[in-house]
Amino acid sequence: MFKKIVVIFLLSLPVIMAMGQDIIILDRGSNNAVEGVAIYTTDHSNSSLSNKFGKANLDSFKMSDTLIFQHPSFVLLILPKEVVCKEGTIFLEKRSYSLNQVTISANRYEEDPIWTPIEIATVKQAEIALENPQTAADVLSYAKGVYVQKSQLGGGSPMIRGLSANKVLIVVDGVRMNNAIFRSGNLHNVIVIDPNSLDFTEVLFGPGSVIYGSDALGGVMDFHTKTPILSNNDTLNFSVNGLARWSSANGEKTIHFDMIFGWEKFGSYTGVSFSDYDNLFQGKNGGSDKFERDWYVNRFNGSDSIVKSSNPSLQRYSNYGQMNIIQKFVYKPNDDLSLNYGFYYSSTSDIPRYDRLTQTTSNGDPKYATWDYGPQEWLMNTLSANYSKPTIMFSNMKILAAYQRFNESRFSRKFNNFKISNRYENVDVCTINFDFNKTFSEKLSLFYGFEGVYNYVDSHANGTFINSDSTSAVSTRYPDGGSNYYSSGLYLTSRWNISKITTLSGGFRYSYTNLNSKFIDTTFFKFPYKKISLKNDALTASLGLVHYPIDELKISTNLASGFRAPNLDDVAKVFDSEPGRVVVPNPNLEPEKSYNIDISLAYTIGKSTTVGATGFYTFLENVIVRSDFTFNGQDSIMYDGEMSKVQAMTNAGKGYVYGTNLFFQVDIWNYFAIRSDLTYQYGRDGDNNPLRHVTPLFGSTGLQCFWKNLTGEIYANYNGEKPFSEMPPSEIDKAYLYAENSNGDPYTAAWWTLNLKASYRIIDELTLNVGVENILNKLYRPYSSGISAPGRNFIIALRVNL
Repeated sequence: MFKKIVVIFLLSLPVIMAMGQDIIILDRGSNNAVEGVAIYTTDHSNSSLSNKFGKANLDSFKMSDTLIFQHPSFVLLILPKEVVCKEGTIFLEKRSYSLNQVTISANRYEEDPIWTPIEIATVKQAEIALENPQTAADVLSYAKGVYVQKSQLGGGSPMIRGLSANKVLIVVDGVRMNNAIFRSGNLHNVIVIDPNSLDFTEVLFGPGSVIYGSDALGGVMDFHTKTPILSNNDTLNFSVNGLARWSSANGEKTIHFDMIFGWEKFGSYTGVSFSDYDNLFQGKNGGSDKFERDWYVNRFNGSDSIVKSSNPSLQRYSNYGQMNIIQKFVYKPNDDLSLNYGFYYSSTSDIPRYDRLTQTTSNGDPKYATWDYGPQEWLMNTLSANYSKPTIMFSNMKILAAYQRFNESRFSRKFNNFKISNRYENVDVCTINFDFNKTFSEKLSLFYGFEGVYNYVDSHANGTFINSDSTSAVSTRYPDGGSNYYSSGLYLTSRWNISKITTLSGGFRYSYTNLNSKFIDTTFFKFPYKKISLKNDALTASLGLVHYPIDELKISTNLASGFRAPNLDDVAKVFDSEPGRVVVPNPNLEPEKSYNIDISLAYTIGKSTTVGATGFYTFLENVIVRSDFTFNGQDSIMYDGEMSKVQAMTNAGKGYVYGTNLFFQVDIWNYFAIRSDLTYQYGRDGDNNPLRHVTPLFGSTGLQCFWKNLTGEIYANYNGEKPFSEMPPSEIDKAYLYAENSNGDPYTAAWWTLNLKASYRIIDELTLNVGVENILNKLYRPYSSGISAPGRNFIIALRVNL
């Protein structure tokens, strides 16, 4: 009887395999599941796609079919279905680079990037796991062409193509984060995004105003967090991931937990992270002795004292902590409709602003005893609907509504002064987006939509005394009567596949903004007005071309205009900008505009080598910069007890930025790869002064290894000198942040670091990450930063995947 059963089973096996065959697809180097592998026949008559767990179903294929396995990060694999079914598990060889690595959101819809004329840098989840960034700002530093400045440990202000802060746009899961008080100086709001919950991050270079409206002059940072994964059958998809990490340079202790589960119609993602950072150690070798700080302020017996530091390499005070929570739900009642809800929350402890704590007065005493950003809180709720049943008006439709709440505060106290100045800002932001995609044919697609954003800003302040219970009045940072800022826009873009090797894309957007602010208490500065109103509109456009003269060569060019409407921070702020200077409102600002051209080349040599270059030129008009001003006819006024020179944000005429990014990547055998990139920028304003956020020459070169369960990289990051002749006036005024050349003038010295990262999968469910950053313990401070970079930093992390 048993023999008969065996014979029947063997005779039936091909039928069984053909009727219900699931396979698993893994990365040969790491044994990780590979999601998004396209499986299709040689004649493209049938296809399938692997899910998050690397599982794919082959029921629709014939046993006689030859299957092609394609993924942008892996070498193409071609096998007969009969062989695939016998194996059950398919291993793909990782390739280091491809012209079409990932899908992108340049049109707010995922699309094949081989037809996108915009330069894009992507940081994927695997790179985030290997590098172990502490914040989302550190994630951006791994994207080629992005430079990150820090004023304190709890910060990070990305600079893109000579522009930064409120001139570049932050987007999280389709929602713009930029609000009415995003400032023009270095801006650190990006740290509220949890790097441990990121799926991938894209940086779109150049003006993105046609799709995203105001603020996207230099580029768009598009963060995509992890999402629920639905099951394609009755089986529950379930996974749990955990991370525990320690870093030596600042005693980092991070714990992260996330859980994903999904049935056929309902799924959930939960992510929670806690991080604690101690004071940061800088390097000891080379660099400027000026960065060694042998003193700090502490309070003893009711008075401030200057304490001699036992370790000048310890940057006291820079410690802080942070918590992040993300909860997402997805409900898919049918194949055409998906409903999504997202909850995002981030909160920090007080964050000492290290650069302010290093300032001294003319007699050599510290200027501040304390200067802290108070707990920075960000809350976001999103609700979206995706509908994909084609109609006469659209092929796909997305509706997204979001509410955000930003709570910011600043606490400062002068040295030997009992009074603490407390300033608080609360911003409520409501957003609505309607995005449509209409595919007319394989050659022509249309994208159009509407966006509306409303901001309400509440600004209040008080003074408290540490030696008593008394309080006093303090000027607010923004108008104390409340402010609102509204923006809206309509856009239309299209993509036309002229031929199999050429694609033309372009479009335009009309935007409108309206700002209103009220002043109630005018006693501090005797404002000559009680309200500020500002209305602006703009029409922006883009035109791009992608051409493949041969399969291995991509040539693209893109023309785009952009604009940024003045926000509340530009027109109505009063604050201590730097020692002896105060910024006052200027209600007569006009929008700044940009006109940009890109030309990019990317050439793949065989299957192992890719080289590329992008050149750009950006012309700026009505550039908003901080400059000397008068207030009620005076060029100086009293502010916080100090006579201060009056400045304001003004339109400084014209300017320009140009530059290039070069890169190459070479696969060596199937186990090693060499990659390198280099970025150069040059920019001037209308007075021929260097622009503030144009960075020195910078880049990175590394040797990567993919061997069985081991992934690793040894690499160098490097930075050219920014001599005194290239220092902007605003940075020269902050000479205390910089090294000094032989003439005693401020400048940024060249530097380079050697780094090593490795990841080893001990078992399928457990991975060990180790790393050493700044192996040679170099002392250096990146351009425009107010805190030195970490010295030699040992990292150890354990990741659990169940």
